[in-house]
Amino acid sequence: MSDQAIEQEIQAKGKTAPRITPQHIQQAIKSAHYFTAGDGVYSEELHAHGQPITNNDSLNHLTFCVLILQNGFTVTGESACASPENFDVAIGRKIARQNAEQKIWALEGYVLKCNIAAHNAL
Repeated sequence: MSDQAIEQEIQAKGKTAPRITPQHIQQAIKSAHYFTAGDGVYSEELHAHGQPITNNDSLNHLTFCVLILQNGFTVTGESACASPENFDVAIGRKIARQNAEQKIWALEGYVLKCNIAAHNAL
């Protein structure tokens, strides 16, 4: 079930207490950056040795997404492709981003719980 489908169910049941929503997660993201492991190794070797050394096509099928949040914190997600024939840049990026976004839920949930506790302590 998608995050949006869950949100629709919560709304349909009339739940109105403070919560994190899919929209909140998207608003927490300042920017997204994508690269493959191959890109990272190429860049590191170019910097360290002046030329790329590694030629491992498997590295080009491991996609990373780095999300920079509004407060500057970063979260990462990844997507690995088992069959090179199935590798697709757009799909890899989509899956890597979804995996990164899932990490934001726990972080934002913790912040919300802290804010609720602080409010209740007043």
